[in-house]
Amino acid sequence: MKEPVFIGRKPVAEPDLDELVGRVALGDQEAFAAVYDLVAGPVLGVVRSVLRDRAQSEEVMQEVLVEVWRTAPRYRPDRGTAINWILTLAHRRAVDRVRSVEASAEREHKAALLDQLPEYDEVTEQVQTRLEREQVRRCLRTLTELQHQAVTLAYYRGLTYRQVAEALGLPLGTVKTRLRDGLIRLRDCLGVTA
Repeated sequence: MKEPVFIGRKPVAEPDLDELVGRVALGDQEAFAAVYDLVAGPVLGVVRSVLRDRAQSEEVMQEVLVEVWRTAPRYRPDRGTAINWILTLAHRRAVDRVRSVEASAEREHKAALLDQLPEYDEVTEQVQTRLEREQVRRCLRTLTELQHQAVTLAYYRGLTYRQVAEALGLPLGTVKTRLRDGLIRLRDCLGVTA
């Protein structure tokens, strides 16, 4: 048999990746450089097939290789080859990035929808206000004349108890009693619980 002829230098046998990862687990930086050179291309290929975006793919590739450096002691040769372990890390990290981007886009979409919604339903608010006003008017009609006058002067015109007493020509104590009784009756009529 003839030996193959090589032009230039003879190819150097590539180091065993499993062995290199074992040395990386011990903190060997030269072994990590060799692992990096051997797997950067395949890792980028796997990541790029998932992400499609070159810049993000390169970023994720770097993250995967840093993860290889940090987690090399967890690699178990009896569970599979080093390249399969590394490419599995790459695929998982790429899928995580896709999910993260999708979740972020979904959050932004929901936030945009919330920004478009009015803070309240204007028509509902107007109807509710009218109903409440009508209920207050109806309950005011249940008061005695003196209670009605005292409540109206104090709460709609903003007069103090003393000013209400002067306006109605009544003692201050009587006005306070009528106001208290009127407010209790209004509370009961409106169904307000204390």
